[in-house]
Amino acid sequence: MKPLLGISLKVLSALVFTMMSATLKTLTDRYPTGEVVFFRSAFAILPLLAWLAWRGDLIGSLRTQNVLGHFKRGFLGTVSMALSFAALSYLPLHEAIAIGYASPLVLVILAALLLKERVRAYRWTAVAVGFVGVMIMLSPYLTPQTFAGGMTAGPALGAGCALVAAVLSAGAMIQVRRLTGTEKTGAIVFYFFILAAGLSFCTIVLGWNMPDASDLGFFILAGILGGIGQILLTESYRYADASVIAPFEYTSMIWALLLGWLMFADLPTQTILVGASIVSATGLFIVWRERQLGLERTQELKVAPQRPGA
Repeated sequence: MKPLLGISLKVLSALVFTMMSATLKTLTDRYPTGEVVFFRSAFAILPLLAWLAWRGDLIGSLRTQNVLGHFKRGFLGTVSMALSFAALSYLPLHEAIAIGYASPLVLVILAALLLKERVRAYRWTAVAVGFVGVMIMLSPYLTPQTFAGGMTAGPALGAGCALVAAVLSAGAMIQVRRLTGTEKTGAIVFYFFILAAGLSFCTIVLGWNMPDASDLGFFILAGILGGIGQILLTESYRYADASVIAPFEYTSMIWALLLGWLMFADLPTQTILVGASIVSATGLFIVWRERQLGLERTQELKVAPQRPGA
């Protein structure tokens, strides 16, 4: 275990994913969402295959025993990705990413309902407080004027897309947890990209726009960044525990604020900063609490053989 290396890779992956989102934001207002999802997923396969080949486990990593499980994960993840990209076309970069922080909160709820994980009062309280932060971020869009307009366009629609994307992303992560029981990481990532590319390609019948050389270059760049980000994220978990790495997911907000300012001249509102801070704090608390429980379980296992009758 090399915790500092793991943390560094995690922070770098957050930067790369944010750069990918910023690149796609320059395209989402000119191209259909399905087309954006296709190029992001198709070109992400290239660095993934190169990485698996470099590890010398290309064929072994792609074997699967659960095709249906991959399809469920792929469908949820693809719809989530499409909605998150749609949100980018309506919202500043930092707002779309901040609302996405609701996903870990939803994940706690789904884990309790679907995986029957035991969720204690501390985590339920943190989830409740976290959703207060989410509502604060959404409050500018929850006005009578918004509902009178039917949320058919503009930032309100973007906020709705980002929130639903966060819920579906949590559902996809539940399916990933199920897949990890039988599948290798390479297979989970590869088949997701394949399914996302295939499902999004079906939207070509709705009408795609032919990208010029410049935009095609941005599409390729975004896809490769997505693949590299996935590799960095996967590698980070080789060198440090998940509970150590998870809090550094929130560094993506720093990169989003910086890139949003440099590329789009976007500055965060006080509402977004307050809401994002609350959600981030509750997410960090959940990670800390899980680490404490993990340490307690480890200590119990160490002392168990010493008990009478053991």
